[in-house]
Amino acid sequence: MGISRFAGILYAVVSAGVVAFQIAMALGAPWGAYAMGGVFPGRFPMAMRIAALVQASIILLWILVVLSRTGLAFPGLSRPSRKLVWLAVAFATIGLLLNLVTPSAGERIIWAPVAFVLLICSVLAATSPSGKPDNLPKTENE
Repeated sequence: MGISRFAGILYAVVSAGVVAFQIAMALGAPWGAYAMGGVFPGRFPMAMRIAALVQASIILLWILVVLSRTGLAFPGLSRPSRKLVWLAVAFATIGLLLNLVTPSAGERIIWAPVAFVLLICSVLAATSPSGKPDNLPKTENE
């Protein structure tokens, strides 16, 4: 298994954990001190619960893009994933920066390392030579 495929798997697994956290927050888990700067400790108000679902949806999109780009799944998205993966990199970069400057110590301790892993994995996916699985031949355009 190549490094880009490993990065794709790690990205998907770590992101799935983030999605689960967001969904739990949307369903009322009292973890507000560990999200959105800790402004809403305890359970999120309804508007923030909706925001958590939106964020979970965006992260799911990035999982699809990274898995396609690394040739692990969704081969039909291979071509658009070449450009879209850079949006996943941008999202991970912003996430890391926000988690480094958040006033919430708990958020910095938990989410900054997670965001760093996602950034590294998304960069590896973005710079991988091909989005095709290792056992498929490359086309003339690649």
